[in-house]
Amino acid sequence: MNNAERNELKEKIEVAISTLENDLIELKEMVKPIAPENAIGRISRMDGINNKSINEAALRKASIRLASLKESLKNINSKDFGICANCGDTIPIGRMLLRPQSKSCVKCAY
Repeated sequence: MNNAERNELKEKIEVAISTLENDLIELKEMVKPIAPENAIGRISRMDGINNKSINEAALRKASIRLASLKESLKNINSKDFGICANCGDTIPIGRMLLRPQSKSCVKCAY
């Protein structure tokens, strides 16, 4: 990976981190407990509880992705960054741009 590709990837990671941090703020607001005294009706309350569960799953997924993106940003200047952890081949820049947290090439990922 050359310096231009590394810089492009770094910018993409920084944008993704910023976006995820904003998304996490919204998701945390959406997973707050639903108060039983809210007179929204039984069906509406059940919908609210279901939506809360969906948002909790999205929150967990976003938190995991944020952590892996931050780790990728921390390791971006490492000599092993962009090298498949399984086979040792270079991970194509296209894959790195789509999934900057990738630690394996497409062949080894499946």
